[in-house]
Amino acid sequence: MPLKRATLKNTNLSRREFVKGTVGTATALAAHHQLPLASQNSSFDAKGLPTRVLGNTGVKLPLIGLGTGSRFCSIADEDQALEILTHALNQGLYYWDTAHSYRNGNVISEERLGKIAKERRSEIFLATKVDGYNPEEVKKQIEVSLQRLQTDYVDLIQAHSLKSLEDVDALGKKGGVLDLLRQMREEGITHHIGFTGHTSARVMQNTAEQYDFETMLIALNHFGGFDRPVPTPENRQPFEQQSVPAAAKKGLGVIVMKVIRPRETVPNLDAAELIRYALSLKNVTSAVIGIESLKLLKQNLRHLKHFQPMNALELQKIRTSLRPFLNHDNLDWMDPDYKDGLWS
Repeated sequence: MPLKRATLKNTNLSRREFVKGTVGTATALAAHHQLPLASQNSSFDAKGLPTRVLGNTGVKLPLIGLGTGSRFCSIADEDQALEILTHALNQGLYYWDTAHSYRNGNVISEERLGKIAKERRSEIFLATKVDGYNPEEVKKQIEVSLQRLQTDYVDLIQAHSLKSLEDVDALGKKGGVLDLLRQMREEGITHHIGFTGHTSARVMQNTAEQYDFETMLIALNHFGGFDRPVPTPENRQPFEQQSVPAAAKKGLGVIVMKVIRPRETVPNLDAAELIRYALSLKNVTSAVIGIESLKLLKQNLRHLKHFQPMNALELQKIRTSLRPFLNHDNLDWMDPDYKDGLWS
């Protein structure tokens, strides 16, 4: 049983009371919630799937993370959704990616994950995300997320979807969200803290270099690797060459997302090869892949079990095939108002 749960029980603190006591309060409990890395990772079983170490965290993750955003929330049948989660965990896919905002109508991602996590919590590396820069509002989000997930802790909390340098400044403001996340980590509500982004390589690089995050989840928009003039440089920056090396240099674990999205504009691209491409990039730990069916999950598992990194020639071939995607300016997830994993 995780140390966090035992401590909560022994001190007779409810989850709500515990979270409310975290902001701006140094507690005597903090030292007891610092779990050794070996203990954090000891119950995770990849069941033969290839893994990599997540930066300086010491935690090993499968090369694919189970994305439970809009595609997963589009599954109308609850039993089918839970079957996907159970099969993934049974096959060693224990890295689950969700967010407070992930929903599709009445379907809420965290609630679905909680139905499995309540019985098998120690087997799952559970990552969620929070939105905004008001620490009181973010604190409430975390409280709700814990309730939905039916747990007293998560493995990773991430500041979600940074878009501008103003966001970076707001994040690190004294007494702000970053301080809140640090306090959550000290008190065991999360083991690790990170940040995510979809649109600006400059923003991601600055965040990695300026603060003490442990992970970066970045949209692999494939705009890197091609030196060409562009009309909107804020949205056309070399993510691969600019953001990822900067994060890796600081010891952050780098996770990528949106890796199969080029198929939206180049339909003949092979999804399995795009995933393989992403996982062949230097300094990438894992790729979060959205899942909408058990069939797709099984396909991804088969590919993962036989994964071999691309050589230089294969990487260049994929980059060449992505040129039509690079010229496309209408991807919804590159829009400044895009809300990841949120459907009305």
